[in-house]
Amino acid sequence: MKAKVYGLNGEVVEDVELPPIFSEEFRPDIIRKAVHSIQSHRRQPYGPNPLAGTNYAAENWGPGHGYARVPRLKGGRRAVIVPQAVGGRRAHPPKPQKKWSEKINKKEMKKALRSALSATIVSEIVRQRSHVFDGELPKIVVDDFEGLKKTKEVIEVLKSIGVYDDVIRAGERKRARAGKGKMRGRRYKKKKSLLIVTSKNSDVLKASRNLPGVDAVEVRNLNVELLAPGGHAGRLVVYTKSALSYLGEWL
Repeated sequence: MKAKVYGLNGEVVEDVELPPIFSEEFRPDIIRKAVHSIQSHRRQPYGPNPLAGTNYAAENWGPGHGYARVPRLKGGRRAVIVPQAVGGRRAHPPKPQKKWSEKINKKEMKKALRSALSATIVSEIVRQRSHVFDGELPKIVVDDFEGLKKTKEVIEVLKSIGVYDDVIRAGERKRARAGKGKMRGRRYKKKKSLLIVTSKNSDVLKASRNLPGVDAVEVRNLNVELLAPGGHAGRLVVYTKSALSYLGEWL
């Protein structure tokens, strides 16, 4: 399968052969499983203080008082500590020992990565994620793109290859989160825009990171969650030519 390589001015400079991984079968079920596995490793265990609901000066009155034999507060008759009493401990609280991480086979993870990559060149799947672009997919640019140091230079290239409208879309759809998450360091939600994949740790990674919704990553750090945010495959991706050849050797 042939694909066009664009110069920094948006003109086609050559055609290249796509690696075989882009012909992988599309498996949204395996992609979703891989994304959940990646996300589960970031989940933090939680649980109550071991003394929660039990840190009272209480005693059992014993028989002969006409009251249930449960611990009661000193100087009163309110029951405490037991789960069925107001202010008592929880019967089955969350355990911090619980393992939240979900395992996945190595072969499954690699198949999910190949499948997510193949989805990035199918226009119908990419448009289902509400991405906006002009022309054909995939979007491959020359390696000179990796040397750009200024954000305005990156914007000019993205405009020339017909993907900058997607960055504008992501910026316009930024909104305040509903609920108490606003008070917990995640006040705003914004949409995901395009993903830039480079062959090495280059200047364009810093130059593009401030664009709304844009992620930039070295090809060796590519994972399923970046290609399928939220478990939904078909992200709009801009590859450099060297990154594409690395993918052919890696997977």
